[in-house]
Amino acid sequence: MKRNKLKIINDPVHGFIHIPNSLIFDLIEHPYFQRLRRITQMGLSYLVYPGARHTRFQHALGCMHLMQKAVESLRYKGVAISDKEAEALYIAILLHDIGHGPFSHAMEHSIVENIAHEEISLLFMQELNREFKGKLDIAIAIFQGSYPRTFLHQLISSQLDMDRSDYLKRDSFYTGVAEGNINPERIISMLNVRNDELVVEEKGIYSVEKFLVARRLMYWQVYLHKTSVAGEQLLIRVLKRAKELVQSGESLPMSNALLFFIQNKINKQQFSKDILNKFALLDDTDIISAMKEWQFHPDFIISKLSKMLLNRDLPKVKLQNTPFDIEKTLLLYEKVTSVYEITPKEAEYFVFSDKIANTAYNAQQQNIQILTKKGKIIDVVKASDQLNLEALSKPVVKHYLCYPKDL
Repeated sequence: MKRNKLKIINDPVHGFIHIPNSLIFDLIEHPYFQRLRRITQMGLSYLVYPGARHTRFQHALGCMHLMQKAVESLRYKGVAISDKEAEALYIAILLHDIGHGPFSHAMEHSIVENIAHEEISLLFMQELNREFKGKLDIAIAIFQGSYPRTFLHQLISSQLDMDRSDYLKRDSFYTGVAEGNINPERIISMLNVRNDELVVEEKGIYSVEKFLVARRLMYWQVYLHKTSVAGEQLLIRVLKRAKELVQSGESLPMSNALLFFIQNKINKQQFSKDILNKFALLDDTDIISAMKEWQFHPDFIISKLSKMLLNRDLPKVKLQNTPFDIEKTLLLYEKVTSVYEITPKEAEYFVFSDKIANTAYNAQQQNIQILTKKGKIIDVVKASDQLNLEALSKPVVKHYLCYPKDL
């Protein structure tokens, strides 16, 4: 019997999402993509916002839905997009995050060495292209920015792309942070193309302003929330300690897939098909189940860190606009060394400082261009009568210091 592949998915954010053809259905059904069901979109943000349990799988489908809306809107305005190009856009945006590891950004450089998730996404896409006999050629070219029509890549990756349009609305919905709630369909309906560049018609400028302000607020309230940052730093340190113990001959219980990446330093050059398939076995459950075992390990550091994360016994976090006083930090190291009876080097697992930065609109990157009623194209900062848009294009840096609550 032939299987019906033109499915409709009910999404709580966008409503009904239509799978446009059988190729995209088959890509969604592939184990590489199904793995995204087991990777949270927002890492450890659920430690702050309990509802933030949605997955990369949901986000990818939402992005594809918005891309369908964008293609429909641009075609309506006379922008020529062939059926092959439209299909390639849907595939490229569907697979743009397929290279994320467990807990998304939190562990991007802990599992593998010096390779970003976008590069792993490309490796997955190339492998899928081999399996699907070259049907992803155009999608990969658009994803890489090598396809001759620039605006198609901008729909995938730019300061007003379908990725950001979905995650802002979706993350706002699942966290309950209303400040991030944007109207992506309004923005999409205002998109147009001039000189092969994506532009926004002038009457859409207020929607763009709302989008940029929402992005800034979501970064400070959600993505860079101090508790989430502290949790992510603990998770990085758990993996670091696990690697130290395993490489010194200690035995740690964990899945075979996780053990492989703990035992081996894998960089971009080593990413063979076999290693890609091992990476595809990793998801959030590997890390959670490992920590559930590690909390009982005789090593104080990995046991303590695992308990802190599992039981949400997170460190105290202080934020300020200037770097923290070195003497104060050294005093905290001494206290941890004394209270926990560990070495000063080991104290670095529990006392740490760094900085976080937020730029809502990066004017140095490809700008958001506004198409005026007279046909002129100008940057959104110059077109806007909102004085704070210029401020949003400047990076804001905050310094943080984390240390155990029981000091």
